[in-house]
Amino acid sequence: MTQTYATFERLQSQNAILRGTVALNSGIQLAAWYNKCDTLTVQSDHHTLSLYVADGYESYQKTPHGWKNGGGPDRFCLMPEDSESTWDIRGDLSFVHLYCTDAHLRQVGEQIWDRSPASIMLDEQIFGDDEKITLLYRQFLLGYDWQQPANQLTLSSASTLLLTHLLQHYSNVQWRLPTVTGGLSPAVLRHTLDYIDVHLASPLTLAELAGQASLSEYHFARMFRQSVGLAPHQYVMQRRMDKAQQLVRHSALPLTDIALACGFSSASHFSNRFKAANGVTPSQLRSSSAR
Repeated sequence: MTQTYATFERLQSQNAILRGTVALNSGIQLAAWYNKCDTLTVQSDHHTLSLYVADGYESYQKTPHGWKNGGGPDRFCLMPEDSESTWDIRGDLSFVHLYCTDAHLRQVGEQIWDRSPASIMLDEQIFGDDEKITLLYRQFLLGYDWQQPANQLTLSSASTLLLTHLLQHYSNVQWRLPTVTGGLSPAVLRHTLDYIDVHLASPLTLAELAGQASLSEYHFARMFRQSVGLAPHQYVMQRRMDKAQQLVRHSALPLTDIALACGFSSASHFSNRFKAANGVTPSQLRSSSAR
């Protein structure tokens, strides 16, 4: 059953325009919004991490001392569950929300630190500035097409890193990250790499790969990088491109079928990725190989 989020539903009932959304396999939801000339009050039973993508200079939050202004590109807001906030959006604002629950935070805590806090309380942040949050949003969440199954691994990995960052820096927990030394054992590494190759057509997630190694997502990602020299999402994309290149060169399969076999649901997205990796489009490579 798909998780529903009150803030998402509230924005849909207002003037806000939904530009894109995706529900990750974990139940975490991402949503890209645009709003202007709107006043709304939001109260929810979940956590919301918001990053201002563009504009936002005329965004105001109601406080006991009046309306507070401080928005702009790369400013972030963290609204914990059970918090209530009233906003007056007087100018253009493009922003991205990540919605999650206490259960998601607790799962991350248990996976990384192998213990569960008695309670998790996030600190409200309004118009904050955090380079790590900006980097994860800009480079990963906003840098990939949400509707492409091939990007699920990148999106899930970045979301886990964001939740880890919130626990570390904006909660009552603030445990230090455990040190991870060494890579995967040869047998586990071989099994994981074989699993990836067999499932390149599927929307692989970090949780799925970590499960194959019987490790937490945090430990798996770091041990995998130690062994392979690439992050899991980078390696998977590399293998998809390797397979695509072989099929383009040595098979008569239509390019749309090759795209699907390599985890892409859109031929245009596949073509763009292929050109970025190889310098030519699939059709250009096939034409040159046929000469």
